[in-house]
Amino acid sequence: MRIGLGFDVHRLVEGRRLVLGGVEIPSPVGLDGHSDADVILHAVMDAVLGALALGDIGHYFPNTDPRFKDADSIQLAEEVALAMRGQGYRIGNMDIMVMAEWPKIAPHVSKMQARIAGAFQCSERDVGIKATTMEQLGFVGRREGITAQAVVLLLPSHGRD
Repeated sequence: MRIGLGFDVHRLVEGRRLVLGGVEIPSPVGLDGHSDADVILHAVMDAVLGALALGDIGHYFPNTDPRFKDADSIQLAEEVALAMRGQGYRIGNMDIMVMAEWPKIAPHVSKMQARIAGAFQCSERDVGIKATTMEQLGFVGRREGITAQAVVLLLPSHGRD
C-alpha cells in the first residue's frame, strides 16, 4: 500500500464560480486560479500523485499552459486516476479536510463524495469529507480564501479487501 498527503489553498475573489469537490456552490465569490481552483480536488490529486512518487499537479497541469485555463478539476482528477490505475493502484480510502469560514460544506458533502468517487472509480464510502472553520483567525477566518488537505491510501489493484 502507499499513502499520500495533499494540500491546496486559493484566494476568494469576485467574478469566479465557487467549485468545491467537483460541485458548483452558489456564491457571489469563487476561488482564484488558472483552472477552476477546486482546492478539494487539487489536494486529492496531489495526495494521489505523492503516494505514487509522481510529483504534483503543477507538473502535469501547469498554470502556464493555456489548455488548463478554467479547466474542470474533475476532468484533471480523471487523468490522475488513470495514471494511478496505470501504476497498478486503486483508492483504498481518502480523508479530506476543508478549512473554510464560509460556505457551509455539510449540505454539499454527499454530492462531493459522489463526484470524487466517480472520478477515481471508487466507492463513495471511501471518500471522507469533513470541514472546519478557523474561528475567524487568519486568511481563512477573514474569508479571504479556502484551503484543503487530503490523505489517501492506495492499494494494489490486483487485490481486494
